[in-house]
Order: sequence, then C-alpha cells, then structure tokens
Amino acid sequence: MHKIAIVVFPDFQVLDLATMAAFELANKETGTSHYDVSLVSEAGGATRSSFEISVDSVSFGNESMDTVLVTGSPWMAPTTPALRRYLQRQFEGARRVASIGTGAFVLAEAGLLDGRRATAHWAHARELQARFPRVKVQEDRIFTRDGKVWTSAGMTAGLDLALALVEEDLGPQTAPEVARKMVVYHRRLGGHSQFSALLDLQPQTDRMQRTLSYAKANLHLPLSVEDLADVAHLSPRQFSRAFKLETGKSPARAIEQMRLEAARDMMTTGDHRLSVVASNTGFGDMERMRQAFLRAFGQPPQNLRRAAIAQRTAAQS
Repeated sequence: MHKIAIVVFPDFQVLDLATMAAFELANKETGTSHYDVSLVSEAGGATRSSFEISVDSVSFGNESMDTVLVTGSPWMAPTTPALRRYLQRQFEGARRVASIGTGAFVLAEAGLLDGRRATAHWAHARELQARFPRVKVQEDRIFTRDGKVWTSAGMTAGLDLALALVEEDLGPQTAPEVARKMVVYHRRLGGHSQFSALLDLQPQTDRMQRTLSYAKANLHLPLSVEDLADVAHLSPRQFSRAFKLETGKSPARAIEQMRLEAARDMMTTGDHRLSVVASNTGFGDMERMRQAFLRAFGQPPQNLRRAAIAQRTAAQS
C-alpha cells in the first residue's frame, strides 16, 4: 500500500485537496486499496484553508510515507521550523516528495529543491527563482519531475500531477480510466505549457468557441477559412470579420498558434519523429513547421526536442 501524506497548513489552497479524488478513484478502479491518504499538519486537528473552510488533520509523526504532497497557498506564508524538519525527515525515506503551486516555496525553504528543476504557478514562478537562485525554475510547465521530487503548477495542475503519480504506480492503463471518471477532458503531461492557445484567444460567443474547439480537435486537416466558416454557419467574409473582432487575430494566425502549441506538446512529451509531428498538427511538411517555430520561439523544433529529451533523461537518472 502507498501511504500518502498531504501536508496542509493555515491558509492552504483548498482546491489542492481535489488530488485525493485521483487516489480514491484509483482504488475503486482497481478494486484494491493501493492508496492510504491522510491529511497532516503541524498542530493536527482543524486546519483552516484560505477560503476559511477547515479540514481535520493529524499532527506530524515519525512514520515514513511513500509520498508526501505539499499543498500551496495564495499568500505563500513562511514555513515553520517544524514543517521544514518534517519534510527533511520524510525526504530521507519517502519514495517521492511533491508540491502543488506555491507548495514549491515550502519545499525550497526546506532545501529540497536546491540544484533541482522545479515549476510553480506561472504567477509566482519568477519570484521562486528570485528567492531561491539554486532552484532551476521551469516556469512554463504543468509539472516537473527531478529524481524523487515532483512539482506542479497551481490549481488544476495538481490533478495532472496526481494522475501522473497514479500512472507511475499502477501503469498507463489505470490513469486514463481515472481521468475519465473525474471527467477530465484532456490529461495533460508534464511538458505541456501552462498557457493555452484557446484561453489566450478568449472567444466571446458560443459560435466561435465551438469553431475553435472543432479546429483544436482537427488540426491535422487544412482548416481553411471556408472550412471554419462552415462550422460557424457564416460566410467566409462574415466569419473572418467576426473572428478578428472577438479574438484580435486572423483565423490563419490563430490556427498557427494552436498548431504550434500542439506540436510543441508532442515534441516535449513523446518521441515522435518531426515528420509525424508536422503531419499530425497540420503543418504538412517540416519546413513549414520549422519556419513557424522560428517565428514563434526563435529556434527550430529540433532544438526544443533535444532539450526535452535531455530533461527527461536527467529526470530518470
């Protein structure tokens, strides 16, 4: 059985407790009690969240845990000596230590991120780097693993981290089933960006949201203005005008942005050949994809893939 301690403290982010659902559903999916989850805090008893909802917790003990998961807080309150000692002690025996959002600051204050790659919510990542220069902060990642230390962006990224932990423990068949039970539309991998092309475009009407959702699901198709206009039930001229008014971008620019995001995700989370990436994301050929990457990222896709492979290799060592 995997014993998991979720660390809470005054003003913790209550949404981070949603990670428990992944472990609960993994038990139900397999019909076996693989996970035993407990909430732990320095004082034990009722611990108040940032939203003033209290949860019951047990005080720090000497029992070694398989996994210790530190919640975050909107206020990034300083840690206490007892909390730091608990994490340092657990780090010696635990199989892995993890954090959600600003929980990375807690791990950093305990000295557990020194020399390691880590991530946090994008709004706090640069502060993490400034306060802890020995940490190798990767601010545009859903979650990051460096040896036995896992860190994730805040809010729903904690669910992606929890699903990744379930996959490591129980295999690649169980985690997708758990995700479906949680009604998670798309299980993001660690290398995925915290930023979303769809969120950046921010369409204002259901018509445009539906059109962009169609485009995201069919990036391998040409997706001409005429194709998109048909989905929106508008003439091409009406569609182009309405699209630019709602998103601030032309349809062609928006589709390229979505293709770039999908291509980068494929390259940073898998071992696909670049020709396959170009085909699956609708660039058609590698040269067209290379030019788009140079415009957007200032470097060719080969560089990004090599960096991603190096990171995965280092994390597994």
